[in-house]
Amino acid sequence: MKKISVCLSAIVIAASLATASAADWYAPQEPFAVYGNTYYVGTGGISALLITSAAGHVLIDVGGPKSPAQIVNHIRTLGFKVEDIRYILNSHAHHDHGGGIAELQKLSGAAVLASPASLDILASGQADKTDPQFPGLEPMTPVAKLRAVHDGEVVRLGPIALTAHFTPGHTKGGTSWTWQSTENGRTANMVYADSLYALSGETVRFSDNPGFPNAQAAVEGSIATVASLKCDILVAAHPELGGLWERKARQPARGNAAFIDQDGCRNYAAKARAWLAKTLLDDAAAAKKGKAVPSHQP
Repeated sequence: MKKISVCLSAIVIAASLATASAADWYAPQEPFAVYGNTYYVGTGGISALLITSAAGHVLIDVGGPKSPAQIVNHIRTLGFKVEDIRYILNSHAHHDHGGGIAELQKLSGAAVLASPASLDILASGQADKTDPQFPGLEPMTPVAKLRAVHDGEVVRLGPIALTAHFTPGHTKGGTSWTWQSTENGRTANMVYADSLYALSGETVRFSDNPGFPNAQAAVEGSIATVASLKCDILVAAHPELGGLWERKARQPARGNAAFIDQDGCRNYAAKARAWLAKTLLDDAAAAKKGKAVPSHQP
């Protein structure tokens, strides 16, 4: 029964990923308050969060190369200034999450913070050739003014304190972020979770990628990390994968409390665990045939 449940979960995830095309990434999306000083400013298919304070703002992810115009408009629509962004934090260095960073950095002058494994990719703009998804990864505009963060490091800006949690597996440099936001006297533990999905590429299988030999152990550790986080409100790097839109649909009736789901991170981790099981099964079947089986990119 457990194996059937895992397979069914993976099928549901696969169907969700298959419908999340690159065109959907840039679907229009009105900005909105998530909780307290945290706002969603991303597109319909790629998350970006603005955390605000009188000392300046922090932006987590900037989406793909076509995202900046929407994000800038969203920030201004909410009444904030792009020029007040002091830090831009990255989840992972793929073009759909890092491709817009250079433009936002140019407009804001912000420092860009990312894991050491992501720095060279963001600095050069060239995708990691050992990434299984490499043939489908687009180059990015190189990013300047970069600074490495370390696992567990706390990034502070005025009253804002964000903690970096390394969550590799989808990429070598994957990073999730946690902080707290307060609204109506209630403080919520906020989580921006990076992608935890193990993907095979056109020519390289996830399970035996010579360029990332410990990928399975890495993603298993990352899944466990996200599942263990203090997590009242989850926003995933792709919003639909963390159930953001289902919770937002309840917002008119419940206010921003609709976003609170203390099982959100555990459910997100469980989906990623089911996807990993599917990827490993697919890889094993493909290995017998001497080929790779590409996965859908989340």
